[in-house]
Amino acid sequence: MLWQVQEAKQRFSELLRAALSEGPQVVTRHGEEIAVVIDISYFHQLRGDADDFKEFLRSGPDLDDLDLTRSRDFPRETDWD
Repeated sequence: MLWQVQEAKQRFSELLRAALSEGPQVVTRHGEEIAVVIDISYFHQLRGDADDFKEFLRSGPDLDDLDLTRSRDFPRETDWD
C-alpha cells in the first residue's frame, strides 16, 4: 500500500499495524517513493543478522575444559623511578 507522508504521519499507528499484518508499506512524497516501513523481523532477515544473543553465547567455547584458577605468582617488579 502507498501512503503519502502527511497521511502516514496522521495515521502512524495504522501504518505500523499494516506493516505487521500486510507487509511492507511504501511512503511517498509528491508521488515519489521515499521510504518503506517493514516488520522488524523482516528487517533482521534482510540484514542477515546473526542469531539472538543467547544463541551467540551458546556457540562459544566450552568453558568446562578451561583452567580458570587464579595464578598465585607475585606480580612482576616495577621501577617507579
